[in-house]
Amino acid sequence: MDHAETVLRVRDRSITFYDQGMSSESPAVAMTANAQAVDPASLARHFADGDVLPLWIAEPYVELAPAVTAAIEARAGAGWYGYETRPQSVIDSFWAWMATRHGWPGTGLQTLVSPSVGTSIGVLIEQLTDPGDGVILQPPVFTDFKPLVVAAGRSVVRNPLLLTENGYRMDLEDLAAKAADPANRIVILCNPHNPVGRAWTRDELSDMASICASHGVFVIADEIHGDLAIPPTLFTPFGSVAATSGVSWAATHGPIKTFGLAGVSDTLVVTDDNQVVELFGSRSSQLHLTRNNVFGIAAMKAAYDHGGPWLDSLLELVAANAALLQERLPDGIDLATPEATYLAWVDFRQLNMDVPELAAWLGSSARLGLSPGHWFGREGAGFARMTTAVPRQQIEEATTRLTQAVAEIPH
Repeated sequence: MDHAETVLRVRDRSITFYDQGMSSESPAVAMTANAQAVDPASLARHFADGDVLPLWIAEPYVELAPAVTAAIEARAGAGWYGYETRPQSVIDSFWAWMATRHGWPGTGLQTLVSPSVGTSIGVLIEQLTDPGDGVILQPPVFTDFKPLVVAAGRSVVRNPLLLTENGYRMDLEDLAAKAADPANRIVILCNPHNPVGRAWTRDELSDMASICASHGVFVIADEIHGDLAIPPTLFTPFGSVAATSGVSWAATHGPIKTFGLAGVSDTLVVTDDNQVVELFGSRSSQLHLTRNNVFGIAAMKAAYDHGGPWLDSLLELVAANAALLQERLPDGIDLATPEATYLAWVDFRQLNMDVPELAAWLGSSARLGLSPGHWFGREGAGFARMTTAVPRQQIEEATTRLTQAVAEIPH
């Protein structure tokens, strides 16, 4: 069976997207027909006729953690799905995970539940700023940040990352200048950074914390990719460096990216600021943001209690896929060295295509569904983001398509 037959093979009401999980013995991974990654309307809207290998959504396409799927199946088997409290043991499992994997025990911190990272950021912006205030972003950065700021009636203030010969760096001088403006009240930090794959160092985070503390700028640290630092790189939680700086902050966490649970699980907000807890909790109660999903509770606890070995295997696969991608990319296409996330930031600038031309070429000539770099801000022009938490064969197929498409470019 050739690849075209296996990418979107319908089985009953599911779509088999990949033939293998993290080993050759793993069963196929099936997604429902409504999965966003393969939704025909979404593919057609973003990628010409939609006949592409879809690697554009930030989620894993391998066999998911057995302990998590077993927990969901067991909870389904209970036969009762009414209102349910969230046991403290679920939060305890999160902090045991953070202490073991990241050396961050959560001492003196408070943990709140939220339906999503976007919900958390939206509520924090609303509660901690006034209409017209500035929110500092560091593009190219996650596509949802800007709409959240704009929808709240706040102003987007750009502090673009610097692309140096050694990779992306924060422009701390510009950050200090922007933070000094009293109209700018919040900075949203993406740590690790989506899409460029940086895992910010302790020194970089300390510098940001010091700048923001000195000017009274609140830091929202989106750390939903925190578990996905690629060894030997380590993830440094912003909260672990914030305490000594005096900066006010909150961070978003949860298992949704790590374990592929965006359709099931809640997320968490962590902070040491009692005022933030009060404000967030008040708005959360008003909007009923803490209604518990019984399957999400089961999935979160199972992930943090038993998901470590699975994640270790996933990170090995992502590292191997990044190396394979770099090795097989054709001349004219490069890869930003990934330190974290399963998102490759692919550099097409040597092809000398403008934004519309590159987007069209990727969809129609390379037949790849990647997230175009300009989605993440003007600084992303000439790049595209590719999900690499996939079986090796998908990286091979993607690079084969790129090689063929580059060879067909008129010279």
